[in-house]
Amino acid sequence: MSNIEVIETVWIPLPDGTNLAARLWLPESANSNPLPCILEYIPYRRRDRTRMRDESMHPHFAAAGYASIRVDIRGYGDSEGVAEDEYSHQEIRDGHDIIQWIADQDWCDGNVGMFGKSWGAYNAFQVAATRPPALKAIAPVMGTDDRWREDIHFYGGCLANDNFWWGSIMQLYNVLPPDPEVVGADRWIDMWRERLEEAEFWPAKWLEHQTHDEMWRRGSICENYSDVEVPVYFFGGWMDLYRDTPFRIAEHLSGPVKILMGPWAHLYPHEGVPGPKADFVGEVIRFWDHWLKGIDTGLMDEPPLRFFLQDSAAPTGTHIERKGRWIEEPSWPSPNVANQALWLNELALEEKPASGATLSICSPQNFGAAAGDMCSFAIPGDMAADCRIDAGGALQFTGAPLEDALDILGQPSVDLTMSADQTQGFVATLLVDKAPDGAQTLIARGFCNLNHRISDTVPTPITPGEEMTVTVPMYGTGYRVLPGHRIVLQIASTYWPVLWPAPEPVTLTIRPGSSHLTLPIRSQDTEASEPRPLPEPKAPAVAPRKTKVRSGSMERSVNTDLTNGEMTHRFFLDGGVFGPVGDFRLDDIGTVLSDVSDRKYTIHPGDPLSAVATMEQTAGFDREDWSAKIWTFSEQRATATEFHLTSRLKAWSGDEMIFEEEHTHVIPRNGM
Repeated sequence: MSNIEVIETVWIPLPDGTNLAARLWLPESANSNPLPCILEYIPYRRRDRTRMRDESMHPHFAAAGYASIRVDIRGYGDSEGVAEDEYSHQEIRDGHDIIQWIADQDWCDGNVGMFGKSWGAYNAFQVAATRPPALKAIAPVMGTDDRWREDIHFYGGCLANDNFWWGSIMQLYNVLPPDPEVVGADRWIDMWRERLEEAEFWPAKWLEHQTHDEMWRRGSICENYSDVEVPVYFFGGWMDLYRDTPFRIAEHLSGPVKILMGPWAHLYPHEGVPGPKADFVGEVIRFWDHWLKGIDTGLMDEPPLRFFLQDSAAPTGTHIERKGRWIEEPSWPSPNVANQALWLNELALEEKPASGATLSICSPQNFGAAAGDMCSFAIPGDMAADCRIDAGGALQFTGAPLEDALDILGQPSVDLTMSADQTQGFVATLLVDKAPDGAQTLIARGFCNLNHRISDTVPTPITPGEEMTVTVPMYGTGYRVLPGHRIVLQIASTYWPVLWPAPEPVTLTIRPGSSHLTLPIRSQDTEASEPRPLPEPKAPAVAPRKTKVRSGSMERSVNTDLTNGEMTHRFFLDGGVFGPVGDFRLDDIGTVLSDVSDRKYTIHPGDPLSAVATMEQTAGFDREDWSAKIWTFSEQRATATEFHLTSRLKAWSGDEMIFEEEHTHVIPRNGM
């Protein structure tokens, strides 16, 4: 795009003297005619690691008449300072100040929009809550309003192994070096040493907070929805982690809210897998045009909520495309959705309760072999497989074959009258679509830490054998169960490797006729017309400019050691977090990037204290004038009363090791 100027590095000075690095796309007209600006503010290195992805969006924004800027958070990429934590107070203050700086530039007309996926969605919400005057609208993609209920740390109050995995990813990202070509050959290594010396091991830091305390309330806009006054266009996916936020913000935010929920994994909609993809760039430009330029694009005249209703599909760990259709709703809660109860009666799901003998289950510790990841990145094998693989380790309640299709839209839940035989434990529930051939496809799942049945701030031990009533919320979904299929509910006391196990094997006992599944059922005669078609994504504005240097590889496997019974889930990826890309050179800057990660979760089916999680990673940067390498290792184990974590870190400049450290962390278990 010849009429766009790309400024490789722009320095943004903050009030405390710290300078943040940014990349800026400017239409030529901005020099004489100031324009609105679009901000993306994340930690993932705009100079190299997100360079190719950034070019699929920011040049298009500039071509549509916007300045577009991609800023690295303090302590990341070439930005000065040290990272404190995800979504720190400092990060959000910096975001507020960045918007003011943008508004003051000659090329900006004083109107700013903000967008971002995942981390960028979080801080778009959180910066908006500080009410910077120039911020006029935000477009969060796959993030959350509630860090306790819907993040990678805890699910239903249960410890998620993603807390360890993603924290280990950040163990590496927090110490990646700045580029000497940008910050200067005489100071880059000092900046790098500061990051290495000041870095904390975040999985242990987060594990110090095992209840819904101030750490998780920080940055959760659900604590005060009224703080966010600007219009919001939220983009999400049913294979992503953040499936509930769209329902909550549609209900609770006071300003204009648009929702687009596709079948996608944790990817931008224009990269969306499973398909169909959608033109995120074009859609969000219509949004910016309305709120930043005052152009009536017709977007806000359409129904505010659009969901992709997925059809039943055969279970597989790799979905490339999903069949279904787009539907629209006028509001949430929707007048078109009503709850339907199905009672748990002696392994059957029925419309009326019926008493019977109690039912008990003590799931093997390796229940969850078919789980996939809670958050899919559309990497082959990371979606849930056939739930029959685990069915023998759960209580399974089965409904009658459906005479008509059943449309589920919203958040199912399970109310249980039950008891447990240990003082600590949790419930895992899986909502399943059983096809006539017996195949079982996951629809939704949910968890409940029984020690949080009274309060999620003060854990209460279970009284063994004492009956209690708990509600297990499941994550939101849009799913059509076809005629002839059956609804199945699986209930288990473990879910490895998604959740860290309780200290002792737990037997759950359910009283039939007193427990029920609640399904949000959408009526099927609500459409007055078909929704507006979503255009196909545009081709990248700039052709990719990278050269493969070395091919990568991947392994995703579940192996059982037949000599001792241990089961190991392994995910090896030569190419980093998102794909087996091996080593490649970014031709624009001449830097070769390399990333290798190896994650393992091991457990014995009879011993929860045998659980161990490990993560080993390397990352490298190579150029004619520069070579840097980082190696990290992390491990998590537990006794009945404590978590034990180990972290190791090494760094090399060229052939010289410049840093090495090892830490151990012992953290008391608190209702986990």
